[in-house]
Amino acid sequence: MDQITGDRPSHELHRTPRRSERLRQRAAWMYFVEEMTQSAIADALGVGRVTVVRMLAEAKALGEVRIALARGNAELGGLEAALCKAYGFEEAIVAPLSSPSADATAPISAALGEYVSALLRNEMKIGLGWGRTLNRSLEYLRERSLKNLSVVSLVGGVTHFAHDNPAEFPSAFARAFNADCYLIPAPALVDSPATKAALIERCGLGAVYAFANALDAIVVSVGSLGDLATISRFELIGKADRRVMSEYGGVGELLCNVYDKEGRFIDHPLNQRVMSVPMEAVCTAPVRVLAAGGAHKLAAIQGALKLLRPTAFVTDEASARRLTGQSV
Repeated sequence: MDQITGDRPSHELHRTPRRSERLRQRAAWMYFVEEMTQSAIADALGVGRVTVVRMLAEAKALGEVRIALARGNAELGGLEAALCKAYGFEEAIVAPLSSPSADATAPISAALGEYVSALLRNEMKIGLGWGRTLNRSLEYLRERSLKNLSVVSLVGGVTHFAHDNPAEFPSAFARAFNADCYLIPAPALVDSPATKAALIERCGLGAVYAFANALDAIVVSVGSLGDLATISRFELIGKADRRVMSEYGGVGELLCNVYDKEGRFIDHPLNQRVMSVPMEAVCTAPVRVLAAGGAHKLAAIQGALKLLRPTAFVTDEASARRLTGQSV
């Protein structure tokens, strides 16, 4: 069982947690990360609601409510090893999930926030995508001031949103670490390749694009082409266009660039209008972190793994099982 852990004495870090401790940590994860009700947690764990209340109080008292994935769980550790073997990742991080049908966004975001917080260093140049998973990870970052950290947005923004703007992720991330932030002040999708070229060449975006060629790391997620995808919810790509792109073989999008199951960008005019940094810079950054999960994204994830060849992959346990051919 992955843990929600605070600072502990070194002699405790490598011991096997007792069942009561694992149960308490699972309850805390479900409550604080997956935002399940106490009654739902009681049903999932097979205990009474009073027991859940007691375990959550104990977790708070013991300082176990800072989210951090423990590396000692045998089951999830086995999934991580299987992912690395199957896809060549340097590291895989698998977040626990209360059930295969649960929304994986919050668990993946929690794991991603912890992982990226540990990854960051002084003098680093990091490129960031945006979307719901990355936006939620802001809650789990370990904020601190880093010297000469530079954050680069890898794609333009959205022109209309009702509540939460996912394109604000890079700037919010930069604030968490007192970093410089370089943005692409243009829509993610413009009306023509000529407009894209003009913005880059004559409106100052060329400097951002050039800076992106020297990235140390990138952190991105991917989306499907379905009705609930980010590109659909924020009206970036209409339903008719998404249907046509699916007919072209499209299965997912990375920074609004649509690709097929083999990880190849499809030959469609829309891909020529995306205001993202050159994909060569994204795919050749030394450290490439991909965070994604959910059954509805399986084809998109499989294509993205071939396209991006991530060095680190953050996902949920149900998705990890699907990707390694294990029963869910």
